[in-house]
Amino acid sequence: MQLEKIISISGKPGLYKLVSQLKSGFIIEDVMTKKKVSIGNTSQVSLLDNIAMFTFDKEVPLFEVFKNIAKNNDYKETISHKSSDAELRAFMLESLPDYDVDRVYVSDIKKLAQWYNILSKAGYITPESFVKAEDTPAEIAEEKPAKTEKKETKKAAPKAEKPAAQKAKAATSTAKAAPKSTHRKMG
Repeated sequence: MQLEKIISISGKPGLYKLVSQLKSGFIIEDVMTKKKVSIGNTSQVSLLDNIAMFTFDKEVPLFEVFKNIAKNNDYKETISHKSSDAELRAFMLESLPDYDVDRVYVSDIKKLAQWYNILSKAGYITPESFVKAEDTPAEIAEEKPAKTEKKETKKAAPKAEKPAAQKAKAATSTAKAAPKSTHRKMG
């Protein structure tokens, strides 16, 4: 997934991509300017992959909300974060119909719209950007009709095992890459 290593840094405007880890911090790249800089371990970093938004019955990962916004806007920019509160709430209702109106504040919706638009301008919002690496083998198996049932069975078993290993590896590498990040919920 193209969006997995996108971060927000407290006190810094914009969004950044984690490039690599140093002894005393990280090398990051501004998603808009592509300028690389280093930050220290003391910076408050939030992986967008760890942020969720409240609904009445569960927490929805931020990237699922981005995916809904992208589909609603044909993968183009959306409403400005400077729009009126009523327009922002209507946008949120369209993007996540069952969002918890008491726990998701207008400031959260502004940040959502702003981050989405930054990612869109930087070229990160595409249909392919929402496909996770572990989803790809299953989708390929579904899209390509098998010549015979026997061959499909042989191919399906290894592909089903591979994503779990990749998922575990990704979780481990994410934890190592950003030890300061915490699971945040918007709202």
